[in-house]
Amino acid sequence: MPSVFAEIIADFQEWPIPRPTPREVELPSLPGKVDAVVGMRRSGKTWFLFQKIHELLKEGVARERILYVNFEDERLLPLRAADLADLPEALYARYPEVMGQECWLFLDEIQNVDGWERFVRRMVDTTRFRCVVTGSSSRLLSREIATALRGRALSTEILPFGFREHLRHAGLGVPDRWPPSQQERAVLRHQLGLFLQHGGFPEVQGLADELRVRVLRNYVDVVLLRDVIERHGISNTTALRWIVRRLLRSPGSLLSGHRLHNELRSQGVRLGKDGLHEILGCLEEVFLLFLVPIHSASVKRQRVNPRKCYLVDTALAGTVSFLGHGDVGHLLENAVYLELRRRGHECRYVVTRSGYEVDFLAVPPSGPPRLVQVCADPEAPGTRDRELRAAREAAEELRMPEVTVVTLDTEDTLSMDGTTVRLVPAWTWLARRPW
Repeated sequence: MPSVFAEIIADFQEWPIPRPTPREVELPSLPGKVDAVVGMRRSGKTWFLFQKIHELLKEGVARERILYVNFEDERLLPLRAADLADLPEALYARYPEVMGQECWLFLDEIQNVDGWERFVRRMVDTTRFRCVVTGSSSRLLSREIATALRGRALSTEILPFGFREHLRHAGLGVPDRWPPSQQERAVLRHQLGLFLQHGGFPEVQGLADELRVRVLRNYVDVVLLRDVIERHGISNTTALRWIVRRLLRSPGSLLSGHRLHNELRSQGVRLGKDGLHEILGCLEEVFLLFLVPIHSASVKRQRVNPRKCYLVDTALAGTVSFLGHGDVGHLLENAVYLELRRRGHECRYVVTRSGYEVDFLAVPPSGPPRLVQVCADPEAPGTRDRELRAAREAAEELRMPEVTVVTLDTEDTLSMDGTTVRLVPAWTWLARRPW
């Protein structure tokens, strides 16, 4: 393999590295640790590697000390783990001056090489190489990349574009001053509508509606076939596809395993409860959806209560139904969850003693937890009183002084029995990234 690696290194040095839309994600890049970039297929992991390479070059790291290898390159087939030892040697042979200096290895789709983790661990433990790895194949799901390295890796999750990244990709950016001008507000409102409907998968940005839906359906099909059916040996594909369509159709809804099982039976689809929970676990494992439990100190209560289901991207809901105005609230709630996840918050939903629900108790990596309610149109009859009462009761029970209510376009600040309730338009909350 030395000659093949030498060819790949030479090609990389002359290759114009693509300049992707910058993602608002940072790698920990700790010495002695491997960075594992994880996420659903087509969410932009490879392009994020290109972004990191550009950042290193801007910091003054010589290109000779950087190497990107895509292990889906046909020249590397077949490849054994023992062959990987030739990779750093080929780099030193071409650039002997970098020997002993800190170098960067970006290993894309590394799971295609059996036993790759031993090579990566050795590089981190015994050399000055910094390693960044990604993987999407059913042979090794992206969540397992870090696990395979046995404590030597830190995972960084890549989701489809957030609203700020959506604006940047469209060439608009975020206003420098707030509040924005009337024209800027109009642009933000319009882009929010597009973002909720079209989602954030990079490849589908700007595509016509029909083509975008076809591409997104293909994403889902590939994940189900390669990562769920083939990988886990799910034989009841009828039940799997029914469950996926059901969940894609109702983002932000409460998901009861018992109720879902009864729905399957009523449709004549045979699936045991254990099989149902196995499928739900697989769908979470491949990043297609996320399940959020109720807030409770009791583990048993968390298990027996329904969980709320959120999709990895709001546009996936449009692959199974035509979304109208009535669905905007669910899409907005899903978008808020994804943004909280991007910011590193752990989320639970809250049910007050009176039975009112608040969408998120968001706990950040550091700092105080936050209560976040999503209400697309608080001016709708009966909606304002219900949502505000839920927010006030949750704040009182959890002894929190403030609640944020994310709306489509309403802005206000209220004081309710000592609780501050801030109504914030989604185009502001998503674009400014408060907290």
